[in-house]
Amino acid sequence: MDPLPPDAIQRVLFVSPSVHVYAIPPLTSTKGYLAASWTSPSVHQFPPCRLRIVETALPAPSTALPPNTSTSLNPNTPPTTTTPSESLTTTLLLEDPSTGALFAASPYTSPAAISAALDSTRFFAVRVVDEGGRKAVLGIGFEERAEAFDFGVALQEVRKVLGMVDGGAGTGLVGEPPAGRRKGGGKENVAEAEKRDWSLKEGESIHVDVGRRGRERKDGGEGVGWIAPPSAGVGVGFLPPPPSAREVREEKRREAKEMGFDDGEFGEFV
Repeated sequence: MDPLPPDAIQRVLFVSPSVHVYAIPPLTSTKGYLAASWTSPSVHQFPPCRLRIVETALPAPSTALPPNTSTSLNPNTPPTTTTPSESLTTTLLLEDPSTGALFAASPYTSPAAISAALDSTRFFAVRVVDEGGRKAVLGIGFEERAEAFDFGVALQEVRKVLGMVDGGAGTGLVGEPPAGRRKGGGKENVAEAEKRDWSLKEGESIHVDVGRRGRERKDGGEGVGWIAPPSAGVGVGFLPPPPSAREVREEKRREAKEMGFDDGEFGEFV
């Protein structure tokens, strides 16, 4: 690999002390890779390697504008300089566990550079590139599923940072929105959505339909105590209150007199 400039910043996102490396056969199906055939005796297996995912930040050099393009009115003012965003690159490195010598490198420029196997969560197909630009596909396998899971999570974070969340390769510029949120990307711009005013204007109101009141059975039928909503122009159909004890006695006395009984001497008729 080419030496890095002194102002480059590297960050290790994931480390696995040992992974199995396979010289897998060419892909024969558009569905994906099957790891079941990688462990067969006919497939060559390399010595175990240490795996690292390394993020490299390369600050772009400042460029000075021509003197005649300076916006300052003072001719003695030095030329204005512009500082572009720094570029980010992420590379998967397969190294010798004891010496740290590089075995293979896979620049993670698109999600297709690393593919998960269809029949196992511990195996991945990695597209490696040598210094001459030649490409090959190697298979890697983890001993533990938890380690393979952490590897997938690290790749997911890389895709978010580089703007690959929508399937396209990002430019790797820090602070740039993902590909699906750029202007003209077919989706609504986030800044435009934040500027929308959702407050109620003068004269506007919100209508909330509460629906039926009371209990209903789960099968959709009417349950006990269900009260139908009142129709337009009709009062609410509540039941009248029960009569009092005095009203009940007067009603019995009136019925007794209508039947010809006189309770004046013998007391109230029961």
